[in-house]
Amino acid sequence: MPEKKLSLANLQPAQPRKDRKRVGRGPGSGKGRYSGRGIKGQKSRAGSHKMRAGFEGGQMPIYMRIGKVRGSTSKDAYPVGPFRTATQPVNLRDLERFEAGDEVTPEALVEKGILKNTKIDVKLLGTGELSKKLTIKVHAISAGAREKVEKAGGSIELLREAKEKKVRHRAAKPAAAEEPETEAPEAPEAEATDEAPASEE
Repeated sequence: MPEKKLSLANLQPAQPRKDRKRVGRGPGSGKGRYSGRGIKGQKSRAGSHKMRAGFEGGQMPIYMRIGKVRGSTSKDAYPVGPFRTATQPVNLRDLERFEAGDEVTPEALVEKGILKNTKIDVKLLGTGELSKKLTIKVHAISAGAREKVEKAGGSIELLREAKEKKVRHRAAKPAAAEEPETEAPEAPEAEATDEAPASEE
């Protein structure tokens, strides 16, 4: 069958058009009066289908019903929590990507792909071994890492002095004042007399 020549007379969309649903246009339209929302209630209100995640209609949500892990394992325990750290850890084994004599700085670590950015301070940890002499400039370093770097002939320069931890000391209770011991006065001794006590008649 020969194809029809395209013209304005036979121009039509590739997919059949679907008219949008027009609500509230009288009972004869099939979507009048309540416009398909039913009678009253939460789902008849505007914004009822945009509830926040975890919303359970007003009842106590599950994240408040279950127990919580408190202490240093909580994500809110800064900086001890699992998702919050004060420094970015870098291990000695990661420094093997550098050549002997290179200078290791936070910017150099980003270039090597070890770190993503330099927004957080860098702390060098002692996991792994170091077989090269490097000049390392980081914000903090562990005692084990320092020992291995110096053993390999490298040098370390801290970009920021470590902050001293504040230790709270409990105020000692004042010792009770010792009262000087006072000798009790001795009872006067009865004078010895030769006279016998008079007997009562």
